[in-house]
Amino acid sequence: MLVCSVLVGARNPILVPEISQHEIQVRQGFTGADLLLFGAILTPEGARAAEDYDIVVLLEGPVRSIIVREKQQIAGVWVNAASNEFRSAPSFFAVASSRPVREIVDDKTAAIYELGLGWLQLSPIGVIDPKEQQRFSKGLVDLMRRQGLYQQNEGAVKISGQVLYQARIALPSNVQTGTYTAETFAIRKGRVVTSAITRVTVRKEGFERFVAASADQYGFYYGLFAVIISVGMGWVAGRLFALV
Repeated sequence: MLVCSVLVGARNPILVPEISQHEIQVRQGFTGADLLLFGAILTPEGARAAEDYDIVVLLEGPVRSIIVREKQQIAGVWVNAASNEFRSAPSFFAVASSRPVREIVDDKTAAIYELGLGWLQLSPIGVIDPKEQQRFSKGLVDLMRRQGLYQQNEGAVKISGQVLYQARIALPSNVQTGTYTAETFAIRKGRVVTSAITRVTVRKEGFERFVAASADQYGFYYGLFAVIISVGMGWVAGRLFALV
């Protein structure tokens, strides 16, 4: 009986994750959304976990190709200089953890699971010098961070009674539509012992959805219509100023 108890006690816990909104609708005047990611840490039998665990939550948006360009001042004018394109950079990436990630895991584990902006794996297109790649990668992360699209929130995960955890992640108004993946990791003594995934969909509604769908499905006619509207508005503005 003693052997059986030890084996049961050594079994990894399970995570039961949930998210406050599984669908976010982007309408006119959308100012962003505040997501609450929460859940429970339980034994396989459904009881409270006997050990203390750290929790790290990642929220990642759809990946896309991004070109990063450096600006260089020549004769007092800022022009585009060197550039680098990343094949699959996440359009949104946020990390929330119960403690600073470096206190929870080592660099190798953090890199494997991408547990922070410093370990985000960005794939450049083509052959590039490692130092140059690092410079462009840091530049991209810094740019996205200033736009609120990349976030590192250490200490933002609150754990109650070794059972319940919760974290808030803010989505800015400029988020890309698509499916976002929220992955939660339970970590003990520097080792990821279990993880779980839930998802949230961001999609446009109303007039914004109509405009986006028109631009995507009928690109030529949408562009032609936009040009006609611009010319028409310019003509009307010219006539009004002529009457003043």
